[in-house]
Amino acid sequence: MTTDTVSKPAPVPITIKELNTENPRWCAGCGDFGIIMGLKRFIVERQLAPAQTVNVSGIGCSGRAPNYFNTYGVHSIHGRPIPIALGVALARPDLNLFVHAGDGDAMSIGGNHLIHGINKNFKCVFLMYDNEMYALTKNQTSPTTRRDHPTMTQPQGSYLNPLNPVTVALGLGASFVASTADWIPDHLTNTMKIAFDHPGFAFVHISQRCPHFDPNNFDHKNSAWFSFLKHPNGIDPDRRLADKTEVIEHDPSNLAQAFQYGSADRRYFGLFFQNKSKPRYDEILHNLIGKAVKKERSKILDSFLV
Repeated sequence: MTTDTVSKPAPVPITIKELNTENPRWCAGCGDFGIIMGLKRFIVERQLAPAQTVNVSGIGCSGRAPNYFNTYGVHSIHGRPIPIALGVALARPDLNLFVHAGDGDAMSIGGNHLIHGINKNFKCVFLMYDNEMYALTKNQTSPTTRRDHPTMTQPQGSYLNPLNPVTVALGLGASFVASTADWIPDHLTNTMKIAFDHPGFAFVHISQRCPHFDPNNFDHKNSAWFSFLKHPNGIDPDRRLADKTEVIEHDPSNLAQAFQYGSADRRYFGLFFQNKSKPRYDEILHNLIGKAVKKERSKILDSFLV
């Protein structure tokens, strides 16, 4: 029995207008607008049926994302989108599953669930919105806040070096690790395409601007500070910026090189690593269920009799 998502086309053509619900309530210029628009563009391009699509989130600015899609959605509790998404994957393997989490949801309170989500490798696209702070709670230090950056909780500057989401995911044995940014829309949507087609837990790190609390963090008008990773099995560099910055040839099957680029001071966008053969917890369970010997309901507990 296979549990790979079979994308059933929408019964009627889907447009972005049909996917819209209420107007998103984020600060002007927030990178979250670009992220949800990138996902909507992908849903429209693939014509994923809204009734077959689920968005799951935790708490934080990114937590509001499911409210802005005319699909099924769960706005869950802080740090818990992964176990809820796993429940969806086990109960309904036919659905298109997207998980939205901020740097706190993914790397702090939800870090334990990220460990097991990556290890279980169940089928989903995990979108990590990383603005490198706790923005919803008004500019507090998060696990990814850069060192010496002042916040409300550490006014003299963050004390520690930040966690690196890319190398954390690689170190945990993720079967798919990619990175992109909210302000390069074509690359963002193309990353979602490759992630969606991956047979397992697709970890997508997204650099996300917060112009309200940290307007100088990402210089989105300049591309000199980052590079694109390119490969026939990877993600094409953004066509608007490819000739304005460095493009590196990188084979996503090369884990050692993925660590090298992921841990560099320079920012890299693209597909770091992919392993399509890693076992999947959801697939294993569904195969076991498919092979289970059927019993009469009245005899299910007979083996427990003493």
